[in-house]
Amino acid sequence: MAERTTGLAVLAPEPAVARQAPGRPGALAVARGLVRTARPRQWVKNTLVLAAPLAAGQLASWSGAARLGLVFALFTAAASAVYLVNDARDAEADRAHPVKRHRPVAAGLVPVPLAYVTGTVLGLGAAVASAVLCNAMTALLLTAYLAMQLAYCVRLKHVLVVDLTVVTTGFLMRAMIGGIALGIPLSRWFLITTGFGALFMVAAKRYSEAVQMETADGATRALLTQYTTGYLRFVWQLAAGVAVLGYCLWALESGGVAAGSLLPWRQLSVVAFVLAVLRYAVFADRGTAGEPEDVVLRDRPLAVIGLVWAAMYGMAVADL
Repeated sequence: MAERTTGLAVLAPEPAVARQAPGRPGALAVARGLVRTARPRQWVKNTLVLAAPLAAGQLASWSGAARLGLVFALFTAAASAVYLVNDARDAEADRAHPVKRHRPVAAGLVPVPLAYVTGTVLGLGAAVASAVLCNAMTALLLTAYLAMQLAYCVRLKHVLVVDLTVVTTGFLMRAMIGGIALGIPLSRWFLITTGFGALFMVAAKRYSEAVQMETADGATRALLTQYTTGYLRFVWQLAAGVAVLGYCLWALESGGVAAGSLLPWRQLSVVAFVLAVLRYAVFADRGTAGEPEDVVLRDRPLAVIGLVWAAMYGMAVADL
């Protein structure tokens, strides 16, 4: 009798295991996969919506801060929607990539249809909410961003130079939408500096990917095979030069020392801006700027330079 009881104890769990669907992730794992696919680390890019209001010194009111918080949330939802749709479309190609195969959709953690549905809901929700809660120009810009990025996912990312332009324009739209939401006039030099600064980082990212592709195994971004590293180096160097020139003209546009200010902080901030560009160029030149957020957040000297620049520009805005 004892032997039979032991045998039953060993065999009892088998039917329960047989009823489970092998390899099917649970609801919590799928939810975590959706969050990972939405790229939380990339949300830091959306802080660009604060750029124009901060530059104009118009973040003093609670109503303005609340409106910017709303715009930040809507832009984050829109960007996450694009990431979800992009990963769903590229699932097969990503499975052949040495790094991208670990993405939740490519790895099978998040079903492709679910990624499409979630991305569609987020995108439509952001567009509708912007139309209801924001002014018409803000809603138009956010909708245009969604349309452009979806076109990028479907076709434009396979077109030389256009792919760089679309990604750069996405950053520029982030910087514009904060000013548009608060009705702040946007300086031409602000737009030039932001646009070419974004192109500098985008081209440096592509250059780094192209350099790493030369020694990496497996599939990679198809368009990179049509670019040369020399061309991409030329683009990021040109963009860096124009961004620095644009910032200098923007800083000098305000004239000399403001009334009540001890020093020409806006003009002095040019030094910190140039140093930041030079520091970032170190990583671009090495081919290690493939993840811009890692460079910005993890390099301490660059962080210190950024804080010095922010302090100088803050004192210029405050007329200290």
